[in-house]
Amino acid sequence: MVPSAPLSSRVTELLDALRTEYDSLNQEASNMRLFKDEYEQRISNQISEIQAVQQNLYELERAHHKIKQQYEEEILRLRRELEARGGPPVPPGPFLQQPAGLGGPQGQPPMAMGQPHSAGMPPGPGGMYGGMPPASAAHGGPNGSAMAPGQGPMGGEPHPGAYMGPPGSYGPGGSVPMNAHGQPVTPQQQGAGMGKERKPSLVTPQQAQQAQQQQQQQQQQQQGAGMGSRQTPTQQARNMSMVPSKGVVASSQLADMDPDSVPASMKHEGADWFVIFNLKIPRSLNIENVHTLDHTSVVCCVKFSNDGKYLATGCNRTTQIWNVATGKKECFLADENAPKNGDLYIRAVCFSPDGKYLVTGAEDKQIRIWDVQKRSIKHVLSGHEQDIYSLDFSPDGSMILSGSGDRTVRLWNLETGKEVYKFTIDDMGPKDAGVTSVAFSPNGKLVAAASLDKMIRLWDVTTATPLQRIDGHKDSVYAVAFSPDGQSLLSGSLDKTLRIWDLGRYGPNGRPGEMVTCRSTLVGHKDFVLSVAYSPDGNWIVSGSKDRGVQFWDPRTSQTQCMLQGHKNSVISVALSPTQTFFATGSGDCRARIWSYENRPAPM
Repeated sequence: MVPSAPLSSRVTELLDALRTEYDSLNQEASNMRLFKDEYEQRISNQISEIQAVQQNLYELERAHHKIKQQYEEEILRLRRELEARGGPPVPPGPFLQQPAGLGGPQGQPPMAMGQPHSAGMPPGPGGMYGGMPPASAAHGGPNGSAMAPGQGPMGGEPHPGAYMGPPGSYGPGGSVPMNAHGQPVTPQQQGAGMGKERKPSLVTPQQAQQAQQQQQQQQQQQQGAGMGSRQTPTQQARNMSMVPSKGVVASSQLADMDPDSVPASMKHEGADWFVIFNLKIPRSLNIENVHTLDHTSVVCCVKFSNDGKYLATGCNRTTQIWNVATGKKECFLADENAPKNGDLYIRAVCFSPDGKYLVTGAEDKQIRIWDVQKRSIKHVLSGHEQDIYSLDFSPDGSMILSGSGDRTVRLWNLETGKEVYKFTIDDMGPKDAGVTSVAFSPNGKLVAAASLDKMIRLWDVTTATPLQRIDGHKDSVYAVAFSPDGQSLLSGSLDKTLRIWDLGRYGPNGRPGEMVTCRSTLVGHKDFVLSVAYSPDGNWIVSGSKDRGVQFWDPRTSQTQCMLQGHKNSVISVALSPTQTFFATGSGDCRARIWSYENRPAPM
């Protein structure tokens, strides 16, 4: 027999050893838990400190932007005062240089929707003046990622017409040499070392003189043709191609010309602006500056009242109404209940046909209907999920049309403030289809919308059904307008062109089966086309561009009549008076200007 005592003792020893090891491991685990809790507390404290530092940096950046903007405004005021006193000309350019990579309150539609605005321009729809909501495509889309001030309204390049840099900058962020007329020096001039000397670029004085002599000979021949069938040079030039061939491309080189090379009879200069007329056709317009309306921020939009007596302008936080005859400010409208922090650019304004109401659209996704007489808000229309970029009234004044970076066009009832229809863009193209511009047809039966995906879409107002998607531009479309007779549609794009579209069966005189076709492409701007408009009689098309120029085009011949340079930054918005021969421009140089355009008597 093996004694049992020693075995029992051995088991007891082993159990004691296990208990001791267990207690040791348990103590280590407790210590580890304590260390873990301590480390988690430290990490939590560090995260809180980092967040506090981020918040402080954000506050400092906002304070920096605010101080910088105050300096910019003061320098701008002093420069204008110096110019008014007849001092030496000050070369254009940014007043305060901004380090690369920093966005500022002054930084196109296209309007960054989630980031600070860039250099002085509110973000715009796809890169116009700041950019629309960020997008994944080249120019961003209205509901993509947030956009920076230099991006498109939806997260791409600045809104066509969008301003991307501080006053004086040109293009997506660079500065360009300027000649004595405030016009960018052409590439030909720069290549020849002509940044300072103003010499002819594409048109030499000899060529200009020959063109003038040919024009005089043509006029003499017309006079000898007999009084019975006599036509003015303007009439003859227009009758040569009254109906351009389908898809004709009309090119203008006015933006490349040096004003000093143009004959005196084919140009007109003011104190800080000039107009060059097309040497290839008779001059038929006189253009004059009537009023210059100074603002404290970028002017995003301009619009005349239907009676032509007033002009509304939209800028940061306020909408201002001006008397067209006197150039005096009648009132300014600002919503006291709007958020006080950050910028709040008014991107669209539109008077009701009877002039009683003014509707405004802003970055806070709200549409406000103002009673002009009472200067109070009648309705605030909510529903859009991104910035409001465009507004229009139905011809009878009962409905309001709105376009937003959220890819929708909405129809609202003026009296009730309720949404009637929502036209949604579901056929997604290569980019986000944020809406940059909307328009009612003259008979109120059609709605047209331009978008960042290069498309224009038509809807039937009565049934809210899509009619046709118009494809032709090579980049985002920033502006659309119907011709006064409703037969044509005009568009302006970031591809630097305008297009005139025959509406076919959708026009008042259209026949079944006729599709929308491009009648002509107007080429002449050197940068994004941000705004387009028809004259009330349909005889002229006016376009504003990021190249700082305004051009007048004859829609019947597809030829440009003249090019106006009157701003020191992008021309974001153009509008024509419904009753008088006035037009208005709004720009990133913090100015709106009212101009007159009148027919020039034909030489006898």
